[in-house]
Amino acid sequence: MDANLLHWKSQGQSFLGRLKIWFDLLDPTLLISSDAEIHKAHTALGSGEKTSEKETTTAATLALSSVHADTGQVLPFIFRPPALFPISAPIIYAAFLPHKSVKSALLSQFLLQSYFTGFNYANRNISSEKQNKLSLKQMFLNVGTVSYATCAGAFPQIIINRLRVRDASVLHFCRTVLPIPLAAFLAFFSLITVRSEEAEDGITVFDSEGNAVGRSKAAGEKAVRETALSRAALIGTTAAGPSLIVSLLQRSSFFRSRRLLLAPLRPFSLVFLVGLAIPASLSLFPQLGTVKQEVLEEELRAAAALDGHLYYHRGL
Repeated sequence: MDANLLHWKSQGQSFLGRLKIWFDLLDPTLLISSDAEIHKAHTALGSGEKTSEKETTTAATLALSSVHADTGQVLPFIFRPPALFPISAPIIYAAFLPHKSVKSALLSQFLLQSYFTGFNYANRNISSEKQNKLSLKQMFLNVGTVSYATCAGAFPQIIINRLRVRDASVLHFCRTVLPIPLAAFLAFFSLITVRSEEAEDGITVFDSEGNAVGRSKAAGEKAVRETALSRAALIGTTAAGPSLIVSLLQRSSFFRSRRLLLAPLRPFSLVFLVGLAIPASLSLFPQLGTVKQEVLEEELRAAAALDGHLYYHRGL
């Protein structure tokens, strides 16, 4: 078991514990570290040598934020967790702006879906040689996912333009209400599709000592489902939050007489919510998850007899 996973096993089994870790891992200044520094930190984390608590924490933060736990390789720069907020926040904001044309809606959705498809794929579970290579099937899945999600995400704007909607209540529904469940569903669907190989082929499972004992489709399905729910929570929350905040403030007498103050409130509230939703959504489920003995494949149940479960790497 990789040093990153061993660290998650000892430190990340409670929601609050994971949340604290993720606030540290999402620090954008970690992006300035060189590959050599990252490899050194990952090696130090797995060496087992006694160092000061500060040195151990620094090494763990750099390794967990930049190294893939299955391959031991440094993640692509833009798909590392510390890059998630500075890159995704403006893209999410653009995607949920009230657009005037279908082209602008499609462009913003294309950027959103492309980035998260790349992030989902780069941070997937890669516990086999087959999953480590980009197959023709996986390439078509990724392209198809981006294409479908882009068109579906722009669907509310397509309705407005094609039907020439002018009614205020219908416009409000298409621009404020409909995008929320649609965005959450597309985030869930995108991750399920991009990482479908994990559910089909299974992922490596480990015993309590960190030894790989086989591959499990049940663990793969659980890992993908949990991560899809966390991604839907992230996108759904950021889609719903600004509109909810603005609608509540509009009812106050202070903002009713100062409506101009509401205009900058939406982008500020969205960025604020993205900043909170990212660590919260990543903390919903453990990075080193467990799968119970009774749902495991027959050949793996004996390995889980001692603890009643086996461990798996969930991915991001």
